[in-house]
Amino acid sequence: MPADSTFTAAAVQMRSGADKHRNLAAAERLVAEAAGLGARVVALPEMFNCLAAHEEMARQAETIPGETSERMGTLARRHGIFLLAGSIAEMAGGDGPPRIFNTSLLFGPSGEELARYRKIHLFDVDLEDGPHLAESRWFSPGDEVRAVATPLGRFGLSICYDLRFPSLYTALSRRGTDIVFVPSAFTAVTGEAHWEVLLRARAIESQAIVIAPNQCRGGFPGVETYGHSAIIDPWGRILASAGDDDGEAVVSAGVSLDDVRRIRRQLPALEHRRDLR
Repeated sequence: MPADSTFTAAAVQMRSGADKHRNLAAAERLVAEAAGLGARVVALPEMFNCLAAHEEMARQAETIPGETSERMGTLARRHGIFLLAGSIAEMAGGDGPPRIFNTSLLFGPSGEELARYRKIHLFDVDLEDGPHLAESRWFSPGDEVRAVATPLGRFGLSICYDLRFPSLYTALSRRGTDIVFVPSAFTAVTGEAHWEVLLRARAIESQAIVIAPNQCRGGFPGVETYGHSAIIDPWGRILASAGDDDGEAVVSAGVSLDDVRRIRRQLPALEHRRDLR
């Protein structure tokens, strides 16, 4: 499908907590602010509707459709935007007992769900200076790469810890992805060392625009999140980012699919890639 070449994109940085109704109201307010800046693509962070201990996030898990997905679809339709509803805890049924996934949802300007991605790589870490987390105790991993064609290019979905696994972004680039979302609740300890360099690396190797909304400095007891939400171009340049002291914020920038095409034409690394085992 033909794509519009230039437009404004926005990453919404939030300070989510355990109060879902407060979080949803904040998301609606910040998305409205982004749309008022002319953003046609707006992305929310990981677990934007409930950020707490894994046990609490799992307790507040929702089915899809459910309250959060319905409100986000309505929000996308109200502002006529593509809205990446960062991620939520999804309660999913099936043949066996219910399973909980860390799930990202993409809505189109008519409010329809365009794509659903379940986080593949779960954050199980035990760092000497913190944090100590085991996402897999409460969540199941997804197993599907998700990319979807839109009038603004092909969008690829990922979530937070996925950022450390370039094979996922290779799979997305093989699907022709122009824009990659990385909604996150990236921690301060790992963020100070790795957030920017990993985001830039994924943009450079995928020759794609990266939109990375993060939870701002703060977090919940035992875990401090990092902030520094960013939008990065396919050359690895930071087009916009939140600063050290920014709390809730809207980070916006003009992005260009012409830049994506030009860089891929002039430096055709994606065509030169070889499969190695």
